[in-house]
Amino acid sequence: MLENRLKENLEAHKVPYTTINHSQAFTAMEIAEFAHVPGHELAKTVMVRMDGKLAMAVLPSTQRVNLEALRSNTGAAKVEIAHERDFCDNFPGCEVGAMPPFGNLYGMDVYVEPHLAADKEIAFNGGNHTELVKMAYDDFERLVKPRKVAM
Repeated sequence: MLENRLKENLEAHKVPYTTINHSQAFTAMEIAEFAHVPGHELAKTVMVRMDGKLAMAVLPSTQRVNLEALRSNTGAAKVEIAHERDFCDNFPGCEVGAMPPFGNLYGMDVYVEPHLAADKEIAFNGGNHTELVKMAYDDFERLVKPRKVAM
């Protein structure tokens, strides 16, 4: 079932969305395959620490985050992949690793890869390992206000 904060946020803003149920999967490429979503439209959320602060790097499932590019393009002094133990408590109601890229709901900055922003739609984990949310990218941008950064 969709994570409550996310569902309430989408419904409060009257954002149209669909959910896609799929077999349990833990990697972005498996999810794209099981859900029949193009890999370039499936957003994966990579948790990073930027100058010690947790943030979300959101990029197409077909891409790997380039920490040096993220650091350079944001002006951060240090960027590193966050350890699961550092963020697992920040997402109540979500399965570990299945948090939606709505940092605004969790008090975190969100950085999105421009290639993902170029698509009309975005699909992402809805808080669990068996359900995706698919919605217009423009609605995602309006709600989350991510910063577009090449990474």
